[in-house]
Amino acid sequence: MSSPEPRRPGHRSKRDRHGRGLRGRLVPATVPLARTKAEIFDDLVLDTVEALERRFAKELAGVEFAVEDVPPDLNVYDSDVLEDGEVPLARLLPGRPGRQEVPPRIVLYRRPLEFRAMDREDLADLVHDVIIEQVANLLGVDPDELA
Repeated sequence: MSSPEPRRPGHRSKRDRHGRGLRGRLVPATVPLARTKAEIFDDLVLDTVEALERRFAKELAGVEFAVEDVPPDLNVYDSDVLEDGEVPLARLLPGRPGRQEVPPRIVLYRRPLEFRAMDREDLADLVHDVIIEQVANLLGVDPDELA
């Protein structure tokens, strides 16, 4: 039985400790990596928000947009919650001016919205409609003016 070659300082082995060799990328460089549902949803939200911010930069300055997986467990929801039946889809948290200023915030609930969509295109339309409605409520205008 021959003994393995002695390792030289600064020399990197061509095999890992299990003797299999170095591993490369799992996906070829020309193929996009798989995206999670959450990342796809975030992109849909971002697309709509960016389009709105281009048109209404002054009005939406300081407004925060957030995504949560599911709505919090509450018995009764306030009027600031957009619901479908009994399930919240989004929530508008108006800002509080003053000493401890809190900016307005629109929160979308990913799982209920995904559940209602038939496919990605339907989800994109639903996300767009929900954001438009919440921004319209924040600005006090008709949603048709924003769309």
